[in-house]
Amino acid sequence: MFSDESASVGLPIRIVVLTIIGMIGMYAILSAVTSTPFVPDTMFASSNCSSFNISDTINDSPELIVNVFDNDGREIGGANVVIWGPSMEKAVGGITDHNGEFQYKLVNISLPQGKTEGYLSLKVMQEGYLDHSNDYFVKVRKV
Repeated sequence: MFSDESASVGLPIRIVVLTIIGMIGMYAILSAVTSTPFVPDTMFASSNCSSFNISDTINDSPELIVNVFDNDGREIGGANVVIWGPSMEKAVGGITDHNGEFQYKLVNISLPQGKTEGYLSLKVMQEGYLDHSNDYFVKVRKV
């Protein structure tokens, strides 16, 4: 067909070099995709009570229950729960059971100086989930 073979000289080496470069590029892309960090799920907490009252003589909370669950409403067992009183002087902590529940009662609750109401604060931690915090978890009123 052609009497001049100059177009095919060096062609095999060019194909090999371009194949190697392409493989390196493919490896770099696949490495970046497979080494993407794990994105933790979010979790939430709710209580069986949205507010309660304390008086000068009784400064304990009622028996309260925290329910911890994920985006799909599945209970999260084994989550660490910490709850602070309104003045941040008292705290209670524990771990949710297999139903995602943690029962607690804060004793000797005090409100911040000069305040007649405050809030219990909550923090929930569990491996594989983003920490959940709520500074206004349950309202406390002094009557």
